[in-house]
Amino acid sequence: MGKEIVAMLLAGGQGSRLYALTQKLAKPAVPFGGKYRIIDFPISNCVNSGIDTVGVLTQYQPFVLNEYIGNGQSWDLDRLNGGIHVLPPYQRASGSDWYKGTANAIYQNIPFIERYDPEYVIILSGDQICKQDYSDFLRFHKEKNAEFSVAVMEVPWEEASRFGLMVADEDDRITEFQEKPKEPKSNLASMGIYIFNWDVLREYLEEDEADPESENDFGNNIIPNLLKDERRMYAYRFSGYWKDVGTISSLWEANMEVLDPEHSGINLFDDNWKIYSRNAGMTGHKIGANAKIENSMITDGCRVEGEVSHSILYSGVKVAEGAVVRDAVVMGGSVIKAGAVVEHCIIAENVVIGENAVIGAVKENEAQGVAAIGPGVYIGSGATIGSHAMVNEIVKDGEEQW
Repeated sequence: MGKEIVAMLLAGGQGSRLYALTQKLAKPAVPFGGKYRIIDFPISNCVNSGIDTVGVLTQYQPFVLNEYIGNGQSWDLDRLNGGIHVLPPYQRASGSDWYKGTANAIYQNIPFIERYDPEYVIILSGDQICKQDYSDFLRFHKEKNAEFSVAVMEVPWEEASRFGLMVADEDDRITEFQEKPKEPKSNLASMGIYIFNWDVLREYLEEDEADPESENDFGNNIIPNLLKDERRMYAYRFSGYWKDVGTISSLWEANMEVLDPEHSGINLFDDNWKIYSRNAGMTGHKIGANAKIENSMITDGCRVEGEVSHSILYSGVKVAEGAVVRDAVVMGGSVIKAGAVVEHCIIAENVVIGENAVIGAVKENEAQGVAAIGPGVYIGSGATIGSHAMVNEIVKDGEEQW
């Protein structure tokens, strides 16, 4: 029996601008908001939107992601007909294996999509924090009798040249596409979320694959080809929360916004649109008698004896008595020892911050940055890490890194 719509989730991203955090991890697997990973958002959106068939296209460092998704049970996607499937690149007789671009990744998985014979295919990005009802987007696509629709978001004009932009008429029909232009004609930024009629998508993927000059990319190749052929293309305006967490500072900002759902628009406590994740499987958290905690999110298994303010502690974090954590994102299993001061930074998983170490130190007359400590790193006692530092190897006792 055919499905109305199949979701293809591009989760192969290397996330190179996240440096220390993604050396051993695909970007969609990066932890977020205390008990989630980035990929929980598009998967949960699918479940909440009634889409029960999801292909997850992995590539770079896929192991954590594969293990995390497992059989999809955490998202109620362990189905006999449909469900969630991890689709790594594999070698064919013709020799192609690595995904060459976003369009090639979908092209290589045409047989997967054909199994479900859908009318529509929605293509999603695995590295954005976004709560979106895809069923509303599909309704728009059908009402417009579109062949291709893209979700867009209005961005401030002064930032528009950082994005791929859709120029649309008063009926939202797309007339032009500008990739990061110097002179923007529109402030409708593409969110990289597309709905295609499957027959149209397959035709353009096959044509693109046959073109030796193509970069096999949706933004650079497929969308311009659709425009050139004057296909029915529409821009769907999305007004909810959307953040591309591609840099250390945007990832830190998005985590901080979790602490202020009224103003930021990202509410992880919304029972009507739950974000599902694989539970850490830990005990509850424990707050010591002398601990001080304010405006923070403390998840399963944390042990807090020190001070924590305006921060997010992921599962199993330990903060010793006399330690101070401020404006920080501390990922699972990390330990902050007595006297350490940790502020305005992202600490990855299983890091040890030694006694009296300072993370996020600022020099005089220097603007504050967001420091990042990679997974499994040991920071020695009394060490000082500057607020712009990216650290992914051991720092000895008393050493400084700026």
